[in-house]
Amino acid sequence: MKKLLLSLLAALSFGVGQVQAAGDGIAWDRFPKERVNDLAALQNGARLFANYCLNCHAAAFMRYNRLRDIGLTEEQIKDNLIFTSAKVGDLMTVAISPREAKEWFGAVPPDLTVIARSRSAAGRGSGSDYLYTFLRTYYRDETRETGWNNAAFPAVGMPHVLWELQGPQRAVFAEVKDGHGGSAQVFRGVEPIAPGKLSETAYNDAVADLVAYLTWMSEPMRSQRVRIGVWVLLFLAAFFVIAWRLNAVYWKDVK
Repeated sequence: MKKLLLSLLAALSFGVGQVQAAGDGIAWDRFPKERVNDLAALQNGARLFANYCLNCHAAAFMRYNRLRDIGLTEEQIKDNLIFTSAKVGDLMTVAISPREAKEWFGAVPPDLTVIARSRSAAGRGSGSDYLYTFLRTYYRDETRETGWNNAAFPAVGMPHVLWELQGPQRAVFAEVKDGHGGSAQVFRGVEPIAPGKLSETAYNDAVADLVAYLTWMSEPMRSQRVRIGVWVLLFLAAFFVIAWRLNAVYWKDVK
């Protein structure tokens, strides 16, 4: 329990830092949230997560066998999503040590179990919106040690792990007058330097699937909770009508 609380606090504090970093940045795009209920999208997102994220980022409060909830068999999980000696019932941990991670990246990559729930910001959008924007606004920046920067999180320390899929991008800025005789450079988007393995539409779809998986992983019981909640509300509504009529019958002869 102590480890869980410490991890959640670390993720939340890291999320606050990212939101503050993006506070004066670009608007967040809307994540297509219907994908969270699409099993094919979740399965593809799980594949992308295992191939591109799980090397450095753990999901230490999620077990591999929980992926049966999105329609995968234990055999499919073992053959396609586990690339270490881990067993299907093990937690999604990583081999990299915190000390090595800090030496290589300057900070320990945060656990991603609840990452989609720790990025929301009032007036800007949900954590899913942030992640969907973040993974689509990387651009080349030779002034950075990694060679990459990000419009949603300026001076990001994480390199663009999906760059082969998207292809390298350059940032497009426009000079805008500030109304006081000065001007400022405003981010307008990214444009391709060279094509990637996926088209722009296919890459956006892939990112949407990955974010859908991260969103699902942050609360696997959400769909069931919502479904049960609807039935509870219907029961309470029916019980209210019955109780109201019983009350009327009970008191009708009382003067």
